[in-house]
Amino acid sequence: MLFSLRLFMSMQHQSQLQSVRLGIALRQACFHEPYNLTRLGRDLVAGITVGIIAIPLAMALAIASGVPPQHGLYTAVIAGIVIAVTGGSRFSISGPTAAFVVILYPVAQQFGLSGLLMATLLSGVFLVAMGMARLGRLIEYIPPSVTLGFTGGIAIVIATLQIKDFLGLTVTEMPETYLGKVAALAHALPSWQWGDTLVGVATLAVLLLWPRLKLPVPGHLPAVLVGVGLGLALHMAGVDVATIGSRFHFTLADGTQGSGIPPIAPELILPWALPGPDGQAVVWDLAALERLLPAAFSMAMLGAIESLLCAVVLDGMTGRKHSSNAELVGQGIGNLLAPFFGGITATAAIARSAANVRAGASSPVSAIIHSLVVLAAILVLAPLLSWLPLSAMAALLLLVAWNMSEAHKTVDLIRRAPKADVLVLLVCLSLTVIFDMVIAITFGVILAALLFMREVARMTRLHNLADDRRHAHTIPEGILLYKINGPLFFAAAERVFGELLGMVQSQRILVLQLESVTVLDAGGLSALLQFQKQLARDGIELRLAELQFQPLKTLARAKVHPVAGQFAFFGTVEEALAGVHQHPHAHHPVV
Repeated sequence: MLFSLRLFMSMQHQSQLQSVRLGIALRQACFHEPYNLTRLGRDLVAGITVGIIAIPLAMALAIASGVPPQHGLYTAVIAGIVIAVTGGSRFSISGPTAAFVVILYPVAQQFGLSGLLMATLLSGVFLVAMGMARLGRLIEYIPPSVTLGFTGGIAIVIATLQIKDFLGLTVTEMPETYLGKVAALAHALPSWQWGDTLVGVATLAVLLLWPRLKLPVPGHLPAVLVGVGLGLALHMAGVDVATIGSRFHFTLADGTQGSGIPPIAPELILPWALPGPDGQAVVWDLAALERLLPAAFSMAMLGAIESLLCAVVLDGMTGRKHSSNAELVGQGIGNLLAPFFGGITATAAIARSAANVRAGASSPVSAIIHSLVVLAAILVLAPLLSWLPLSAMAALLLLVAWNMSEAHKTVDLIRRAPKADVLVLLVCLSLTVIFDMVIAITFGVILAALLFMREVARMTRLHNLADDRRHAHTIPEGILLYKINGPLFFAAAERVFGELLGMVQSQRILVLQLESVTVLDAGGLSALLQFQKQLARDGIELRLAELQFQPLKTLARAKVHPVAGQFAFFGTVEEALAGVHQHPHAHHPVV
């Protein structure tokens, strides 16, 4: 009885994990479990902590994506709240992430803010569709070598894009290709500004050294404060340092103009009504939307992968389980709504989510508080945020890129993993840098699958049972007895039966023991039937013994029947060798 109850509860839990019910994480954390002032206090501390981290990062990521910094803050506010309320992971913090930069930047350059928001809308549609189709568990089929490869490639591209602001270079136009970007940066090196570089180096040094102090305050805040202080000191000394206020300007609805970010909450807008990169209205016809589809699909794929990877990491940290399909739907809804308030593409951020857990979060309420902290910064601290040096923002993203690359895992995989996995990793990394992430993931998964099938095919081998003590003295003359070990699928069957053809000459009967053959697919079936026909033409009978359920099911589905004197099935090897228990329908032909 107790076992049945546990089984029922486990099945019910698995059903919940596979569900697409909106807000399942929030409901489970706050309504199915007691939510009291103690848990609220923990969520409050965690939300404030992560909010402080998110403010400079959201601005830096928006700048790196080719749009004004306030759009990163709007993303953290709107998408952060919506995904926390509707998603399936109780500890995830959603907002702009570094992984999207390599996709968003080209879209912003080509289509402007309007195109970027429209692409985000389309990606939201894709994400909702993926969740409703229950594709959340497909993340398990992406090998670690592929994941490490494309994340490492993205990290390289992000780090390269930060060189411009970190060194204060003047680049008139950034080419689309990676090699073109490197050439443009190299050409602009003479425009290097030592003041920007000094601020960037100081900020990066604080970021790297701060964890050694083991203080509860995250290093992002003191690093940014050091960068701002040094930038102000250089400004007072007559050295210009590029800041958010010096590069970005805004005009409010009442005509008020200002520098930096506007001190107003996100307002409702229509993404398709915004101007393009040239300041002119974009005609959003079917052709324009078709040009956006590849980028939108890339955003959706990357958002799904990163959000689900983040949820898996958090599961490992907390012992909880997320609902993958509900998380995809929540991410999709967040990306559907955020563009109507100026938000760009969002997904769960692994670093911020891990900081959320370490700060003591107990529910999605901490993610909501994090978004409210960002909103408060927009309304109260906007004039101060305009003094943030761009080189300090670049330093933040350089550290983000390094952490994102997971270099230690990559080095460990290269040192310890099979050569096939190393090849997949290097191919994915190279394709991500040279082309884009979708090409890298597609080619990487296909390559990994092909290499895996090759390895599995090599595991399918023949074993001569005449050398086995159990059968050595019971095999009659003229009978050959072999055992097949491993799956008989299309990649292995042709080779195995080809080897057997060279061994059965001058024999009367070939007995194959298939106890270790767990899989027989359509390709293996076709090869088996061709092999049997060839043996029949040579006057050799084929006997199959000890078949497993799946191969038997495949043969039955194909309506394969024994043929007297040519093809037969037996329950055991001993019966096959003795020739007893012939099939009652031996006269039926092989279909």
